[in-house]
Amino acid sequence: MSELTRESPAQGAHPLPAGPYRPRTSVFWWVRRRSYLLFVLRELSCVFVAWFVVYLLLLVAAVHRGNDAYQGFLQWSGQPGMLVLNLVALAFVVLHAITWFNLAPKAMVVRLHGRRLPSRIVAAGHFTAWLVVSALVAWLVVG
Repeated sequence: MSELTRESPAQGAHPLPAGPYRPRTSVFWWVRRRSYLLFVLRELSCVFVAWFVVYLLLLVAAVHRGNDAYQGFLQWSGQPGMLVLNLVALAFVVLHAITWFNLAPKAMVVRLHGRRLPSRIVAAGHFTAWLVVSALVAWLVVG
């Protein structure tokens, strides 16, 4: 009789698998729970943050090379594929910022008069600063 089976292999028994049991996991296991989905999307958003850095560096390089290069960059940026890519990237960067600001109260403890400020106030401070800086940048760009 075989060590891994109760019956001999000649009787048609299947050998027992060696090693620990590992249940099959779907590739999209993280879609089932909102917290897992947000975690994966936040991690994925880093790719789009990097894309915005590259895009900004390409813009700076085009401006540095002169008006013709800058106009070429604007023409390239106006293509439908680039517009869609940048809109998707903008959505992911906004998600990244929102989730980051919501995590800030867990990473920093702010005390006022010896008492810890509630996490909502710390997060609200970050969101307010974001709004003020965004309004300032919009004012500078639009005029």
